[in-house]
Amino acid sequence: MSDLLSIGASGVRAYQTALDTVGENIANTGTAGYSRRVVGLHEISVGSGTSAGGYAAGLGVLASGVLRTSDTYAAAAMRSAGTDLSRTTSTAAWLDRVGKALDGNDISGRITDFFGASSALAAEPASSALRATFLAAAGNVANAVSATGIAFDQVDEDIDAQATQTAATLTSLGASLVRINDGLGRTTANTAAAAQLLDQRDAILDQMSAISDLKTNFDQYGRVTVALGAGNGAPFVEIARSNVVSYLADRSNGGTVSFRVSNKASWTTIDATGGALAGLVEGAQRSLIARDGVESIAADFTTKINAIHRGGEGLDGSSKLDLFTAGARATNLSVNPLVTYAKVAAAGIGGGPRDASNLAGFAATRAASGFEANVTGLITDNAAQLKQRNTIAEAQTAIRAGAQTALSTATGVNLDSEAIDLMRFQQAYQASSRAIQVARDTLQSILDIR
Repeated sequence: MSDLLSIGASGVRAYQTALDTVGENIANTGTAGYSRRVVGLHEISVGSGTSAGGYAAGLGVLASGVLRTSDTYAAAAMRSAGTDLSRTTSTAAWLDRVGKALDGNDISGRITDFFGASSALAAEPASSALRATFLAAAGNVANAVSATGIAFDQVDEDIDAQATQTAATLTSLGASLVRINDGLGRTTANTAAAAQLLDQRDAILDQMSAISDLKTNFDQYGRVTVALGAGNGAPFVEIARSNVVSYLADRSNGGTVSFRVSNKASWTTIDATGGALAGLVEGAQRSLIARDGVESIAADFTTKINAIHRGGEGLDGSSKLDLFTAGARATNLSVNPLVTYAKVAAAGIGGGPRDASNLAGFAATRAASGFEANVTGLITDNAAQLKQRNTIAEAQTAIRAGAQTALSTATGVNLDSEAIDLMRFQQAYQASSRAIQVARDTLQSILDIR
């Protein structure tokens, strides 16, 4: 009877743990990142035992641990899909900013107005009002170009600020992962505490994968090492040590931006092909291309218009004056303050106040250079890139949703299954309690024999 009593007691203990685990699963049905727990149940067997007839009997059941359900491949697919989607959405966000910088000040429209004012002045070159209108139109072109340059400055500043913050976030996540590695090394495997640490580990890896593509390796305790970027990656998290991620922007060298990982005394550049890091690098590149395009158009416009204006003559006989002045960058544009309405060079040299032959050069240059079309081309190209990224993002969102469903199916909590387990373990608990009662009643009956 002592065997029956111990067997029943082992069942009560084991199924109490199983019921607690099912309850934990049900309570965390809606908890993000929670993986279902199951109890490992094993028979307690002995080499020999006592039973009627001399046959050996076991000693009941043992709850060997709280096991966390996992699917390595589904988790990796989920992180990979998130990495791809993050890069695309990040790039799309910066392409949208670039598009607003290109189109927000309507450079093309201001250039069209400028040539329209030139044509109007050509019909009545001595008109003070039309000359003032011409100068105002030139000022509008300069203001639009300068405002566009300022808008690109703001895009660059925002990229730098977000990239610096992203690098700091990644560094912080690495430090957190090292602490989790330490906890996993100290915690007994197959316990609730170990399962919680593994959930936290995977949650951090998911956050990291949204920032950069990862290379991960796990040891027998669940501790992880992480490298960032393509190929073998830049070493980032070791078992007991995390490196520092930094952002580097070299605006004096073509606007190059990059991310680096400290490796003790040296730095390793991250070749990010996914995540927000890749999106930031690509966004900076697209901003640089668009800005260079605007500056090229502005420089071409300024050079050709100034050359024509210098070759003409104003109402007061002045000549050889530039209409526009530019600063260190071609987008730092303004109207030459020395050019008043009387100094607008509408006439050819010696042509007199009624001559407008010099203005014909503006129309010819417009037709040959296609300034407005070039600006429109920049805007259209950026819009096409943005549309492409948005289309890709839609597909990647669907892929990520599928990966998330696959992972949830493999490791998530299913209430129907938990309800079945709840009833099954409850019945087993009650049956084990009944076995204890039977053993006690039998022993009492034996003791009552006189």
